[in-house]
Amino acid sequence: MTQPTEDQTETSDRFAERREALLETLRQSGIHDERVLRAIKSVPREQFVAPFLRAQAFENVALPIEQGQSISQPLMVAAMTQALTLTGTEQVLEVGTGSGYQAAVLAECARSVVSIERWPTLAGRASRLLGTLGYMNVEVHIGDGTLGWPPAAPYDAILVTAAAPVVPEPLLQQLGLYGRLVIPVGSPEQQELLRVVRQEEGFEQRSLGICVFVPLIGAAAWQERFD
Repeated sequence: MTQPTEDQTETSDRFAERREALLETLRQSGIHDERVLRAIKSVPREQFVAPFLRAQAFENVALPIEQGQSISQPLMVAAMTQALTLTGTEQVLEVGTGSGYQAAVLAECARSVVSIERWPTLAGRASRLLGTLGYMNVEVHIGDGTLGWPPAAPYDAILVTAAAPVVPEPLLQQLGLYGRLVIPVGSPEQQELLRVVRQEEGFEQRSLGICVFVPLIGAAAWQERFD
C-alpha cells in the first residue's frame, strides 16, 4: 500500500528485528489473519508516536498521544481488525482517529476508510501523516463519532476505538446488511469488546473479552464529565 521514503526505509530497517518479534507475539496470542499480520508489518508504527517514544513503538503496549488519548497496543489493534474479517473490498468507518495508526492498519486491509475524530489537532495531524505515508484511501473528518458519518453510509464494517456505555444507535443504523461492528462497551473503568453483526432479522452480538479504553465522548455515548 505505502511507498516508504529513504528516511522511512532506514527507520524501518532499524526496527526490523523488533517488528518480527512483535509479529511472533501476535501469532502466539491468537492473531491468525494473514492480511492483518501483513498490515501490522507494513505500517510504520514508529511514525505515529512522539520521537521520544519511537524506541517503544514495536513493544506490545499502548502509548500516550496528545489530548489525553493513546495509541492502542498492537495486539488490540490486530484483534479488533481481525474481528472485522476484512477481505479488501470493504468500506470501513473508524470512530476515533487518534494518531491515525489504526486507520492505517484498516487501510491496508480494506478498500477505503472513513475516520472521525473529535479533536481537530489530532485529526489534522493524522490526516497529514496518513497522506505523507501514502494512504490515499483514508478520509479523516472532524466531528462527533458517536453519530457516525451518514454521507458515506452504509458501511461494511465499523470499528470504534473508545468505550461507550452502550452501542450507539446511529452506528447500528449505518451498518450495512451483514456488516460487522467492533466496539468496547461498559463503564469508563472497564469494558467488554463486542462484535455486532447486522443480520436480516436484527443484530447478533458476542463478547470478545475484557478490555480498557478511554471513554467515547459524544451525543450517543458519554458526556463531557468523563473527558
